[in-house]
Amino acid sequence: MERIVSVVPKDGLHARPASRFVETANSFDADVQLGRAGDDELVPAASMLAVTGLGVSHGEEVRLVADGDDAESALDALEEVLSTPESGDEE
Repeated sequence: MERIVSVVPKDGLHARPASRFVETANSFDADVQLGRAGDDELVPAASMLAVTGLGVSHGEEVRLVADGDDAESALDALEEVLSTPESGDEE
């Protein structure tokens, strides 16, 4: 399964948003990978170093790819993390 999602948190996938993303990815049995939309390079969504290493910014689109029994649930939860502003993001 695959999904394209726009990153809403102002800090992109750095610090707190990345931590929430990785924690969520690790709560599922599915194998989830993440990359920039339109790019073939994917990294493990369960790795904080790999996720922050992508340097994804606010407003960028990312591609989520999941495989496993709860792949759809994992994608739903990760899309929620990516599409929800962090507290303090409102201007």
